[in-house]
Amino acid sequence: MKILNLLSLFATYLLANSINIEDNVGQFFSSGHTNNWAVLVCTSRFWFNYRHVANTLSVYRSVKRLGIPDSHIVLMLADDMACNHRNPKPATVFSHKNMELNVYGDDVEVDYRGYEVTVENFLRVLTGRLPPSTPRSKRLLSDDRSNILIYLTGHGGNGFLKFQDSEEISNVELADAFEQMWQKRRYNELLFIIDTCQGASMYERFYSPNLMALASSQVGEDSLSHQPDLAIGVHLMDRYTFYLLEFLEDIHPASKSNMNDLFKVCPKSQCVSTPGHRTDLFLRDPGSALITDFFGSVRKVELTMETINLTEPIEQAEQKPVNTELQKEKYSYVDQLPVSEIIHQKPKQRDWHPPDGFILGLWTLILLVFFRTYGMKHLKHIF
Repeated sequence: MKILNLLSLFATYLLANSINIEDNVGQFFSSGHTNNWAVLVCTSRFWFNYRHVANTLSVYRSVKRLGIPDSHIVLMLADDMACNHRNPKPATVFSHKNMELNVYGDDVEVDYRGYEVTVENFLRVLTGRLPPSTPRSKRLLSDDRSNILIYLTGHGGNGFLKFQDSEEISNVELADAFEQMWQKRRYNELLFIIDTCQGASMYERFYSPNLMALASSQVGEDSLSHQPDLAIGVHLMDRYTFYLLEFLEDIHPASKSNMNDLFKVCPKSQCVSTPGHRTDLFLRDPGSALITDFFGSVRKVELTMETINLTEPIEQAEQKPVNTELQKEKYSYVDQLPVSEIIHQKPKQRDWHPPDGFILGLWTLILLVFFRTYGMKHLKHIF
């Protein structure tokens, strides 16, 4: 009798494990995509738009950290802030105060830069209508099994986004481009994120299926900047992208966080503006769409027709004796992109900057003390 009870318990355990495995497999293939792409666009020129370049480069680093390679990223930067003559530290772009995090790095691959960032080139990249001479690195080589992340940042208004202060793309043109992509089977699912003033107006005209959109502000609202740096002289990032990236730093390739979590990353109390999102065109429940379905990369798998027993322990291969002299020097991998540590650590003393108005207040105090001590007749001794 005890043997029968044990056998029944063991069978129940195996059944539960098999159901759990099937659920995991079903979740893995629920999105139906086999590859990931990202199109990241900064549309602003000039030094005072430093934050827009930092926004785009920060998203670029996040998607690379989560597994999307440069070959599947189309990066468009309208200005080269790293080499700008106003930059106090050439070849760097910082996204956090006290110049702690250089998002430009040593391995940034910019595909479209400067005057190449135009409305025409952007639409050609999306729709695939590029000249035959265009190199592979400047093409969006997606298909009907591709999940695509499109991120835009810059200056915009009700129904338009500026490109380099010389031209605009309207929400109708953008909607038609996405429809062409769907008709030409260029995506499976598409996530559109825009950080600009009145950003929600850019997704009002979308009508293509399997598309989800997020914006940093509603119609009639401004998208505000964040983190001014006195040494650089400009704001380093926009509020929405700052809190978006702070959320992404806790995401890892095996994370179970879904799109509903992404919708909550920047409440109005932090962003000041009201972020918006649109999910009516998306064919899945946003709660079933993982963050890594768009910000990560599909892992390579090996298909086999053989039956594999997952319940048996895996036998470890016998370790062959190795020369002890070769084992003296041990190697280990350096932690890649420890951004979460950088964000929360205290600024170094050598990077301290006086708060706003500190110097002016100090001079005011000195003058007050002087007047109270010597009076106006000694004012000539100051100048």
